[in-house]
Amino acid sequence: MHIQVYSDMVCPWCRIGMKNLSDAIELWTERTAEEIEVSHRAYLLDPSLPPEGLPFKASMERKMGPKLEEMTRRVTEAGANVGLVFRFDRVARMPNTVLAHRVTALLPEKQRQMWIDAIMTAYFEFGRDIAKLDVLLEVATDIGLNAHEIGMRLENGEGAEEVERDLAQARAMGISGVPFFVIDNKFGLSGAYPAAEFVRAFEKIQEQKA
Repeated sequence: MHIQVYSDMVCPWCRIGMKNLSDAIELWTERTAEEIEVSHRAYLLDPSLPPEGLPFKASMERKMGPKLEEMTRRVTEAGANVGLVFRFDRVARMPNTVLAHRVTALLPEKQRQMWIDAIMTAYFEFGRDIAKLDVLLEVATDIGLNAHEIGMRLENGEGAEEVERDLAQARAMGISGVPFFVIDNKFGLSGAYPAAEFVRAFEKIQEQKA
């Protein structure tokens, strides 16, 4: 089974959905011994953000109005239920994530989940501005990646074509929100499904294959 995950690093439900997917894959592999391959694809929640991003609270209040506080509370509770920490009180910026997605594109697939997890932790738990190159390179160093090489490759423009290809594919598929999961290029699941729901989806897909 192959799953493509469309997500954005500033999407809290993407973080929760990917944690649930990881838990579901572990359960499924224990039960069936079937390997599930995961590929990560770029998506931008707000393509209109300037490269330097915008102030978080003002930007989100324009979109959500008085519902912002309720949304952050609900996300924080949902995250806690699956072992994830969200500290929106530390988040000052709504960052443009194109540069972070370009780093993802430079990495081998086996390293991408580790990178995305680290970037989301830096943003949602510590409020770091992940639009900034120096922040991205510090996070890369912290998880054992070659930050100097990554910086040089970004300077050379690498990763941009791959990100744009993912964004174009998402538009072609009509994806309007993330997380979005594409299973075996046939089945689409939208939203932060609980792990048990993912497992049920895997069961149905296997039944249809039989």
